[in-house]
Amino acid sequence: MSTTQNPRHLPPRKLGATGPTVSPLGLGCMGMSDLYGPADEAESIATIHAALDAGVTLLDTGDFYGMGHNELLIHEALRGRDREDVRISVKFGAQRSPDGQWLGYDARPAAVKTALAYTLRRLRTDHIDIYRPARLDPAVPVEETVGAIAELVEAGHVRHIGLSEVGADTLRRAAAVHPISDLQIEYSLISRSVEAGILPVARELGIGVTAYGVLSRGLLSGHWQNDRELAGTDFRGHSPRFQGDNLTHNLRLVDALRAVAAERNATVAQIAIAWVASRGEDIVPLVGARRRDRLTEALGALDVTLTGADLTAIEAAVPAGSAAGDRYAAAQMAHLDSEH
Repeated sequence: MSTTQNPRHLPPRKLGATGPTVSPLGLGCMGMSDLYGPADEAESIATIHAALDAGVTLLDTGDFYGMGHNELLIHEALRGRDREDVRISVKFGAQRSPDGQWLGYDARPAAVKTALAYTLRRLRTDHIDIYRPARLDPAVPVEETVGAIAELVEAGHVRHIGLSEVGADTLRRAAAVHPISDLQIEYSLISRSVEAGILPVARELGIGVTAYGVLSRGLLSGHWQNDRELAGTDFRGHSPRFQGDNLTHNLRLVDALRAVAAERNATVAQIAIAWVASRGEDIVPLVGARRRDRLTEALGALDVTLTGADLTAIEAAVPAGSAAGDRYAAAQMAHLDSEH
């Protein structure tokens, strides 16, 4: 019998024409293991439990988050739960050294299958619901990577194929090989360039969107302070949007959004999440809550219904293209294929 409950009665959303049905909000688990500084493991597991008990069915991870730690953490959190109540999305391909440095990407067919074998073992499961390369491997045609995952689908080890941070042309090439359930890509009030070319093509092809960075890595959370000190392992210490004058400018945008949120009896984070969710029934926001209180706040976004007047006020507070600084440092931007 399932141990997952759904007291909020979360209305489901389907990921594209061929993908799974999931909750309208997914939990991104990266920060529980990596890149945002230290996290409390017991609190992380408690947060996953709270998400499942609230009806969240989509957990997103990567095999390189904490070099396998995140998958092991999810396995521990799912102990005693009904596996069929959860949709696990896994990214693969990023190569890292023992000290955490980024070494590039490997999406060769043999590497794809090897990575999945280790992921299945760490998660103690016989299948992954959505499997996707974290980025394109410039040395491997996307058709070869997708073809390798398609063989894993045929073998029953993978249920659906996803992509991450790719552009419209790559979407077309990949979808010609095998149906793609969803594109995972950054989409928020201050990262909107997907709207121009990528989102229309995804919709044309029947590909859903799992939107990460909906709070811009905490910038739109309403909890960020200009003088916040970051741990050395927190990559936001090198992110352009969190630096100097860029940060000062971006926090002014947050203050404008805070005024809009206050008039609607909501928090900044809830308005930012609700805005992404309002972009279409084919979009599922991923929230990176590492604590139960942050999860509770994020879930509150599902109770926010935005009117046309609300949307106008939100976009006046944070106009498209108004953010200062790129979303990644230059070296990371070089690995993107997203045409935005």
